Amino acid sequence: MIAIEQLVKRYGSFVAVDGIDLEAAAGEIHGFLGPNGAGKTTTIRMVAGLLKPTAGRIVVNGHDLADRPEDAKASLGFIPDRPFIYEKLTAGEFLRFHAGLYGFDGNGVGDRVRDMLGLFELTEWEEELVESFSHGMKQRLVMSAAFLHRPQAVLVDEPMVGLDPRGAKLIKRVFRRMADHGVAILMSTHTLEVAQEMCDRISIIAKGRIIARGTVDELRQLAGSQDEHLTPVFLKLTGGSALQEIDEVV
Repeated sequence: MIAIEQLVKRYGSFVAVDGIDLEAAAGEIHGFLGPNGAGKTTTIRMVAGLLKPTAGRIVVNGHDLADRPEDAKASLGFIPDRPFIYEKLTAGEFLRFHAGLYGFDGNGVGDRVRDMLGLFELTEWEEELVESFSHGMKQRLVMSAAFLHRPQAVLVDEPMVGLDPRGAKLIKRVFRRMADHGVAILMSTHTLEVAQEMCDRISIIAKGRIIARGTVDELRQLAGSQDEHLTPVFLKLTGGSALQEIDEVV
């Protein structure tokens, strides 16, 4: 579970995140939708512990991030929009290194590494250097690392960037499987199709504030739209100002 209460982030006089409340429950894929510059990545980085909030409270799986940061982070997986990978390691070495960072070593690590490589269709590249991987393969490797230590909650920032259709389909299937096993997933995106297809609930952020929240059907009702696609709903809820910033291509 990820709970955000009255979260604020200021940079001088600029307010990037303005008192938002949000909760991703266990077993839920919660979409965090908005145009570029709306405050999505800033929020995600605060939940991950990479940025210190100006005000507000973040609770991860019952652990207050300010009071118990190590416990909160230990139960959290993080998939950033621009991940860093040690490219001179093999895929298997990278995952074992990542497991060690979480104190997950000894018996069972090898099996868990192989399970994750299999889940993300990377088994045959376990002994290959990461520098030889395509961008999409690197994305899948980072995702396998995020789920390696069996986190109860996972943060995802723009998961489909650079993935081909097959890779995107695989990630959608894996995320749903993880949610079905009780993992809370908070996923930021500006791609409407991804949010509509994957998310149980969606929070829409604009100019640092949550302006709407609900299932796709609830958001349609809120916007007074009968359209099957989320685009007209999003434009009505945001006043249409973000039209040029929305990328609808998966």
